Amino acid sequence: MNAIKRFGSAMIVPVLMFAFFGIVVGLATLFKNPTIMGSIAEEGTMWYNIWSIIESGGWTIFDHMELAFVIGLPISLAKKAQARATLAALMVYLVFNNYINAILTLWPSTFGVDLSQGVENLTGVKEIAGIPTLDTNIIGAIIISSIVIWIHNRFYDKKLPEMLGIFQGLVFVVIIGFFVMIPLAFLVAFVWPYVQQGIGSLQVFMTHSGYVGVWLFHFLERVLIPTGLHHFIYTPFGYGPAIVDEGLKAYWITNLNDFANTTAALKDIYPYGFFMHGNVKMFSCLGIALAMYYSTPKENRKKVLALLLPATLTAVFAGITEPLEFTFLFIAPYLFVIHALLGATMVTIMYMFGVVGMMGGGLIEIAALNWIPLSSNHGGIYIIQAVVGFTFVALYFVLFRWIIVKFDVPLPGRKSEEVKLYTKKDYQNARQDDNHEVEEAPKYDSEYEEKAVYYLEGLGGKENIKDVTNCATRLRVTVNDPDLVKDSDYFTKNQMAHGLAKSGQSIQVIVGLSVPQVRDYFEAKLK
Repeated sequence: MNAIKRFGSAMIVPVLMFAFFGIVVGLATLFKNPTIMGSIAEEGTMWYNIWSIIESGGWTIFDHMELAFVIGLPISLAKKAQARATLAALMVYLVFNNYINAILTLWPSTFGVDLSQGVENLTGVKEIAGIPTLDTNIIGAIIISSIVIWIHNRFYDKKLPEMLGIFQGLVFVVIIGFFVMIPLAFLVAFVWPYVQQGIGSLQVFMTHSGYVGVWLFHFLERVLIPTGLHHFIYTPFGYGPAIVDEGLKAYWITNLNDFANTTAALKDIYPYGFFMHGNVKMFSCLGIALAMYYSTPKENRKKVLALLLPATLTAVFAGITEPLEFTFLFIAPYLFVIHALLGATMVTIMYMFGVVGMMGGGLIEIAALNWIPLSSNHGGIYIIQAVVGFTFVALYFVLFRWIIVKFDVPLPGRKSEEVKLYTKKDYQNARQDDNHEVEEAPKYDSEYEEKAVYYLEGLGGKENIKDVTNCATRLRVTVNDPDLVKDSDYFTKNQMAHGLAKSGQSIQVIVGLSVPQVRDYFEAKLK
């Protein structure tokens, strides 16, 4: 289970880039639309040409999605020399696709794919880095990258005889991968067409699963957040072939201009109600924050507002909900389950009323990929979206506030102790030795280094660290002895972290959006 969690969190590395590139393509589509922009956006104008250039750059991640995952996974999962593991994964993945190309070229009738007809004339194939090959999508990329990571972690430090020393390290990993890919390529060439048929059947099932499928998708995406397994829910839908071959996000962006120019109902031409969990981030989190604020005694509300405001704005605008959700997750887990139930119900109701689109992120991404380019012909569904959304804001507020007050949930500001936002100076002044003498405050390069040192101490020191990775907001650590890890109060003291999750040897420190920088310093302290 710990390995699965680490693997799920590793997938967030490439996924984080999709939001930016998607917004770029969405804005380019908007600014190239003459219906919205007028004659300045007609084909052939300088305005049109400039945005065409920008749009071509925005398509980079979607045109090379497989490479993004091949390269992204080793960054998080390689236990040493991550840069070399990344290069090894890329090279072995290209070797694998060259093998596939050669196999299909030599035996087209045996494997049922004749590449001589051209990639553009065949289904189930594509060109990756200039290599015509089977379209294994991100599934193939993840499998190959995972194999290389395993080889790297096991054999990178392998000592070879002196005369073969030139083949140690990176080269040795690539050599092993080179030969492992031969039987794997034959296996994939034989099996993958059947896998594609299975994926096609799954697409048909999910497409026709209706409201039940939509509700289940969004419920699982939210309720699995504490486990880190929610990546396995939305990634195959948004970026893989669970519904459409290229993933819903690429499909939506590809057809965005057509959607913008048609007056037909969006649900008729895009019948998919998945990947709309951004509504939970915008509306649900707002209702929760209001409930937390108004259930706080009046004398503490200003102090609690200082905590809630940045967390809520981050959730609503950027789509990163964990700083807010984890505030009540560890104190009252049942509230989180209620949150998942209500959020899935809200999105399903929106879908019933015809709201569809690419709404996986926060307000910024949703506006760029939906509201702005489509409002001229489809503004009505966004009014419905807002009505349903704010109705649920009110429902969340009433229900959560009642539960918090009724059961006296000890959220921040409702405890007897003072609610305070601490400064770095407060923290340094609080570090005293056993004789209550003030220690000389250590000097750090940045707050990231300070947090890394603080976390390392709380996790039992570097000898207790087995491995480390991160997702969007959490530092994920496997420790040797979980009894050496300090409790959640240590990590949340002085606002050093948002919380702590423990599951055996698997520890998650809820850091926030700065977790990649903190991890860099954390790993440096382990050397």
